Formats: sequence, C-alpha cells, structure tokens
Amino acid sequence: MRFNPARFLLYLVLAAFAVYYLMPVYVLVVTSLKSFAEVNLYRMWDPPRTFSLESFRRALFGGMGYQGLGPNLLNSIIMVIPATVISAALGSLNGYIFARWQFRGANTLFTLALFGMFIPYQSILIPLVQTLRSIGLYGSIPGLILTHVIYGIPITTLIFRNYYATVPKELVEAARIDGAGLLGVYRRIMLPLSLPGFAVVLIWQFTSIWNDFLFAVTVAQNPAVQPVTVALNNLAGSFIVEWNVQMAGALLAALPTLLVYIFLGRYFMRGLLAGSLKG
Repeated sequence: MRFNPARFLLYLVLAAFAVYYLMPVYVLVVTSLKSFAEVNLYRMWDPPRTFSLESFRRALFGGMGYQGLGPNLLNSIIMVIPATVISAALGSLNGYIFARWQFRGANTLFTLALFGMFIPYQSILIPLVQTLRSIGLYGSIPGLILTHVIYGIPITTLIFRNYYATVPKELVEAARIDGAGLLGVYRRIMLPLSLPGFAVVLIWQFTSIWNDFLFAVTVAQNPAVQPVTVALNNLAGSFIVEWNVQMAGALLAALPTLLVYIFLGRYFMRGLLAGSLKG
C-alpha cells in the first residue's frame, strides 16, 4: 500500500487529540487504584505501586465520616429506568401523531412542544418545586421520574417525529385501506419499524437522566432518596478529602453510562443515521 503523508499526518493529529482527551481518565483510574498514602499532586501521573480496590470498597460502602454510594446508585437505577422508558414511549406516540396524522394547528403545537427544549432548567425550579409539593411528590424518586419524563418529551418527540417522517407513506396508506385506525397503524406498522429510533432515544435519555445534578439536588433533598450524582458531591470525610475514594466514586458513578456507550454505541449511531435520510 502506498504511503500517504497527508493521511498519516491526519491520523497522528487525531491520535494526539485522543491521548489529550483521555489524560483525565487516566488520572482518574490510577488515582482510584492508589492508597491514600500514595496520593500526591506531584506524582499523580505515576501508576500505583500496589494494586488495591480498597478505595472502590470505601466509595461504595462508606467509611469514617461519610456514607457510601451504594444506596444512591440503587436510587439512580430506580429513577432512570422508568423515566427513560416512559419518556421514550410518550415521545414515540407524539412523534407518530405529528409525523403521520396532521390536524389543524399541528405545526404550531409541535413548535410549542420543541420550545420546551430551550427553557433553562434554572428558570423553572421554583414552579417545579411548588407543583411537586402540591401533588405530594416533592422530595421523592417518583417526583424526579415525573420531572425527567416531562422535560424529556420535547427531545424524544423531535427524534421520533423525524424518524417516522422517513417511513414510506405507502405503508401507512395500505394499513388504512385494510381498516387500521390511529393506534392500529402505530402498533402494526410504526412500532415494529421504530427500533432504531428507540435505541437513540433510550440511550440519550438514560445518559441525560443519569448525569443530571440540578433537578436531583433540588427535588431530592432527603439523602435517602438522592441519586448518585448528588451523593458523589457529598462523598468526603469530616476533616480530610480522600482523593482516591473520590476518584473511585466518580468512576463508579460514570460506569453505567460508559458501559451503555461501549456496548450500545453502534446502535445509537445506526439509529441516528436511519432517521437522517427520507425515502
């Protein structure tokens, strides 16, 4: 194969950027594998002299002066699974309606729904807290689930609407001729074809909800129901900060989303590309 200097230079630059991007991850991993005695700012690049998982144990189960992340990881799982599934289901139905069942004012309503994506979180915190208090869900995991479901409807609707717009009209018309109604067309035609769209939405929502901090710290003020992102902020001792435990806790908190993109990332890209072309 003929040597191409331009391509070689491109790969070299990309490799340099990849190394630069992964440098914080390297520090995170090697620090989490060190004992507290080895943690030093001037030797943070050095690998651990002795391999130990003690910091992960302390981050998960706690130590003197602080509580571990174990219960909060469970809270995040309890929160993220129903919130992701419900927001994806609602977005699928909304996207189907806007894409295939046009009605008077549909474009205006769709624009108003998309406007929800551009509302800053901070601007709705006070009415959010007041609303959750009035319905008895403030300070609870169901309150967080409801918040993420509602705030996820605009983006999930947009993704599914763009995806369903690529489905040939002939399929929908044939189903209508056969007598299928609104839900019949969705159940028999759209839903079986929407697996790539669901892959995109589920991965997107899972990542966004898992990594959320603002809603979590505002709605779930009780430590017993706080997700892992809030608990990670409180993972510190009374007098000193054990940086190896902090790094181990950060790695544990990031591990679920990391695994999702490692094992399901190809489905995410396929789903995005599947809805990028019409016809």
